[in-house]
Amino acid sequence: MTNVPKIVHSVLDEYIRLFNTYLPETLEGLYLHGSVALGAFVNDSSDIDFITVTNRRLTTEDSDALNRIHTTLQQTFQKPEMDGVYILKEDIGKMDPSCKDDTEMYAYYNNGELNFGEYFNFNPITWYLVKHKEIRVVGPEISSSFSGPSAEELCQYVLQNMNTYWAGRLHSIEESVDEVKHYPTAMIDAEIEWSVLGVLRQYYTLKEASIISKQDAGQYGLQELPREWHSLIREAMNIRSGLNGFDTNSNEYRGQQTIKFLKYLIPLCNHLSNEPHIQRLDKEVKGRK
Repeated sequence: MTNVPKIVHSVLDEYIRLFNTYLPETLEGLYLHGSVALGAFVNDSSDIDFITVTNRRLTTEDSDALNRIHTTLQQTFQKPEMDGVYILKEDIGKMDPSCKDDTEMYAYYNNGELNFGEYFNFNPITWYLVKHKEIRVVGPEISSSFSGPSAEELCQYVLQNMNTYWAGRLHSIEESVDEVKHYPTAMIDAEIEWSVLGVLRQYYTLKEASIISKQDAGQYGLQELPREWHSLIREAMNIRSGLNGFDTNSNEYRGQQTIKFLKYLIPLCNHLSNEPHIQRLDKEVKGRK
């Protein structure tokens, strides 16, 4: 593993040791995606997004072993947390998160909890990162073992996410705008970082058929969007870097600016979904393989 933070190395070394202790002769591969693969890992903030390939389907009977592995890791390393799924080789590249029956349930670890069932991260973003940015920790290289999502699949997924999750989040923020002035500044900071940089990542994907980190998405926004949004984008980037938000404006104003930005960028992203644009991007993605 190259360009992987030292703390990530330490967590993964212990994870592999624990896995081989509690589930011996089961591990076939361990792969990273997310912020680590994008070279955008942030201490005390980023998770370790992982995909563990096993030689048999892990079931609820393996719960004790998996809980011991992850509980021990949490006790040893408060941060970063691991966030990922346990799959078989034939699951690589799968877009459908549904399970036909109990024999197909996926073991996954998210937000400090072990679960079994449908895995929400079986989507074009995950598999794009594995295909193009994969970090192999253990096992064979897998990026050539599946085709990866097309530009159309990637962009359509992002558009759906934009018009469901992000549109819903905008509505929620608007509904509570009168209460924002009473929120702690740290809460406003977190919302600005999450929303501004989050939708900018969607915007970048729709324009470039690729995926970048939040900070890089902020830089892209500074290059591509009108200057009226630059102050808010820089503020979101500062917060992401661990700096405080700007204190010169009230929390009420900052919340209103975030709402205006989402109202500007979500329709702009929908405008980018025209078919010729997607067809051009599809050719570019195929050329990267």
